[in-house]
Amino acid sequence: MALIPAYLAAGTAVLVLLADVVLARRPVSMAVAAVGALGTAVGAFWLATGSTRSAFCSTGCSYVVSPRSAVLMGVFALLTFAVVAFSATVRAPMGEYCFLLACSMTGGVVLAGAGDLITLIVALETLTLPLYVLVGLRRTLPSADAAVTFLVVSVVSTAISLLGAALLYSATGAVHFSAVAAGLDAVPSLLRPLALVGIVVLLTGLAFKVAAVPLHAWAPATYDGAPLPVAAYLSTASKLGGLVALVYVVQAVEPERDVAVAAVVVLSLLTMTVGNLVALRQRRMVRLLAWSSIAQAGYILAALAVPDGGATALTYAVFFVALELAAFGAVIALRSFDGDGGSLGDFAGAGRGAPWRSAVLVLALAGLAGLPPGIAGLFAKVAVVRSLVDSNATWLAVVVAINAVVGLAYYVRAGAALFAAPEPDARWPRTHWAVAAGLALVGLVALALGFAPQLVFDAVAFSS
Repeated sequence: MALIPAYLAAGTAVLVLLADVVLARRPVSMAVAAVGALGTAVGAFWLATGSTRSAFCSTGCSYVVSPRSAVLMGVFALLTFAVVAFSATVRAPMGEYCFLLACSMTGGVVLAGAGDLITLIVALETLTLPLYVLVGLRRTLPSADAAVTFLVVSVVSTAISLLGAALLYSATGAVHFSAVAAGLDAVPSLLRPLALVGIVVLLTGLAFKVAAVPLHAWAPATYDGAPLPVAAYLSTASKLGGLVALVYVVQAVEPERDVAVAAVVVLSLLTMTVGNLVALRQRRMVRLLAWSSIAQAGYILAALAVPDGGATALTYAVFFVALELAAFGAVIALRSFDGDGGSLGDFAGAGRGAPWRSAVLVLALAGLAGLPPGIAGLFAKVAVVRSLVDSNATWLAVVVAINAVVGLAYYVRAGAALFAAPEPDARWPRTHWAVAAGLALVGLVALALGFAPQLVFDAVAFSS
């Protein structure tokens, strides 16, 4: 029963591949991928209503599906469903494209249920590996550069993560999260420095996946060079995977929490500050969203500085991916079929020429800034600040608040660009029905989360 979401996700990839071989039609491949992703989400949310289930157990369990992890599995599947809809106009072999997306979704689903370091790293790589190919699908020089940069950085980050996991195993003799915690309690004093180095190295390797500063340089160029739906997936599902991995590791090394927290706080301070300051200078829409997502990752990492901060971090992550996906979806709907994200000036007049698409983009930008009507983002930031203040980390809460105020400047500038005077020959392309449907769905979800945030808190923050 615990493996139902994983079976559904992997089965989706197989069915897409078979459908492409037999029929070789774009609509069929997209339909199979979309139905499979939706089925995976339904299976995951069904498991979330029950008790914790596990599989592959010996001294510990390698795969654990708690209500919280089942919700995260459902989120990965829904993100894939939306990205498939946004990809209706991508100029690529759709069978291969949807197959790679389904494979990546499988990695995200398994990652959410990971119960040991080996499963976690293998699942994270399964989530990431298909994206190397997807990033380069535009077959232009910027796209190829982005794919190579992403590949090289990811290979290095994986090697660092594996080294950290190996050092931690050498010190504790365990890979299961529960056994790692027990092993750290009993580790001999002679091996304690080895364990501490392993923790720091492992967290550093995983920080690459969320583009945490100073391990961030690959993200803006990769997002800008990739097809827009792939950039949306990178900024949401891939980043969510890295954040889930970081939360699981920080929780697993609880006996040495001080060391883990010190590393996370440094990453958080650098990430939110640099992300916001550089975003102020951006003139291209995708690069602005990329740098803002780096800053948002800093806010999420700050939540890990307090006891039981993993729940708050994951709650913020769910709010963030919903708003980020809405922003990218609106950009996709406003651009031409084969266009990139364009500059902020390219969106001038969209508020009048394409009001509904612009409304979703404004909603998403307001939510990321923590302003009405996107009050889901406001609840997320308040949750982080409140948890920091309650744990006597007031200084870090002040830094988060200051950075949030700085972020208002570029979010407001991007939103204001939609209502600037357009060029005389400005035209807004017709939106493919699948893209329009996906955008409407994502926009409604982002809006609903602002009015019913407790649904996310109940599902993620207070489930174990």
